[in-house]
Amino acid sequence: MYSRILTAVWDSRVLWGILCGWLALKWVAKSVNCWYYERKLGAGKRKQLPPGDFGWPFIGNMLSFLRAFKTDNPESFMSKFVQRYGHTGLYKVHMFGNPSIVVTTAEACRKVLTDDECFKPGWPTSTVNLIGKKSFVGLSHEEHRWLRKLTAAPINGPEALSLYTKYIEENVVKALEKWETMGQIEVLTELRRLTFKVIMHIFLSSEGEGVRELLEREYTNLNYGVRAMAINIPGFAYHRAIKARKKLVETLQSVVTERREQKRTNASTSKRDMMDALLDAKDELGRRLTDEEIIDVLIMYLNAGHESSAHTTMWAAIFLQKNPDMFNKAKAEQEEIVRNRPPDQEGLTLKEVRKMEYLDKVIDETLRVITFSLVVFREAMKDVHVCGYTIPKGWKVLVWFRSVHFDPETYPDPKKFDPSRWDGFTPKAGSFLPFGAGSRLCPGNELAKLEIAVFLHYFLLNYRLEQHDPDSPLMYIPHTRPKDNCWGRIRRVTS
Repeated sequence: MYSRILTAVWDSRVLWGILCGWLALKWVAKSVNCWYYERKLGAGKRKQLPPGDFGWPFIGNMLSFLRAFKTDNPESFMSKFVQRYGHTGLYKVHMFGNPSIVVTTAEACRKVLTDDECFKPGWPTSTVNLIGKKSFVGLSHEEHRWLRKLTAAPINGPEALSLYTKYIEENVVKALEKWETMGQIEVLTELRRLTFKVIMHIFLSSEGEGVRELLEREYTNLNYGVRAMAINIPGFAYHRAIKARKKLVETLQSVVTERREQKRTNASTSKRDMMDALLDAKDELGRRLTDEEIIDVLIMYLNAGHESSAHTTMWAAIFLQKNPDMFNKAKAEQEEIVRNRPPDQEGLTLKEVRKMEYLDKVIDETLRVITFSLVVFREAMKDVHVCGYTIPKGWKVLVWFRSVHFDPETYPDPKKFDPSRWDGFTPKAGSFLPFGAGSRLCPGNELAKLEIAVFLHYFLLNYRLEQHDPDSPLMYIPHTRPKDNCWGRIRRVTS
């Protein structure tokens, strides 16, 4: 009897010792990143860091981030920081291989995105390698300013948008007519093809269907790797994306080479598309863009120029279809535009799109609720004081758009789709960032909204969306979408 008691006591002590040892080991492991990155800062600067958690050695907070974004509640990742440390607005983390500060308030986001003297692009290695070191994600401020000036007006300028309206309209009408006859389709996939055709027209108008289809096939794999960890091993998204980029570069290089040869043998100075503008561009010193620079800019624009438009258009159609009152209100607005059209006018004009007040609120609300880009990356070029905390030089800064767009103080009941919240409402600076802010604001934001508006105009007037599974599970990485890519039918409801 006595021996059994001693054995039980001994077993309990062993178990207690194992538990204490495991907790100690866990504490040490969770402290490694903190010791490694903070010891260089000095005691004074360490005290000025935001609260937070660097996670596990090497992998940091990436597992908890990925785990949260594979559930139906991705906000749980940041909510755990808020529960543990309070609403501080800034939190230290270790993500994408770097010590980082996550900023989650409008004031902090505005500061980081608009202060070019303190912050530069700080995208992960995977993003830079895939989109290109010579694209906007890797360029210095001066180089970026020159290239942006070169490309922004031909994409977002009023004259350009007026020209694109007709092209977008023609392709939207054809696409909807085709989809109506196809039966069940992946609506998102078809929208991506449509928006890719538009951006291809702007940049590579003279290239044939074969080139467009080849590029389109590779962009899906590229996009899935852009936010992935840079693990170049078969089976990982980044490995597939690297292979896709190689094929994209090969295809675009052949296009650039052919265009250069055409320009060498043909003295004509007419510019047919953005490719011609890039080939002819030179700075004040006479320097022209290299093939590598042109290809990286093309890869960036062709990727960004169709993904966001396609996803937002799909979600706007879904939200409207699920809310009949909103659908009918938006439809009535489009019918009014058609009724007020001069008898001799054919099709939409940019002026009419500008008059779509309610539809504009639908689009803005969709952009907010979906938050296509959940985060952008910057890097501190010096020690920067933001909202009472210090962001050390060289640390990455993650501008967390989801927290800003779902702030209940700015947007009551933030997960509810409600276009009426925009009635007479102007969000304060930094609280609505669907296209970023500052000098690196998305250069195609007006084009994207034009594409969405033109599509919704014809969809509302003549069609309905019937989802096969309205409750399809959602995926949040790299972008929010139904797992079935919105499998369903587009039905015509008018003759």
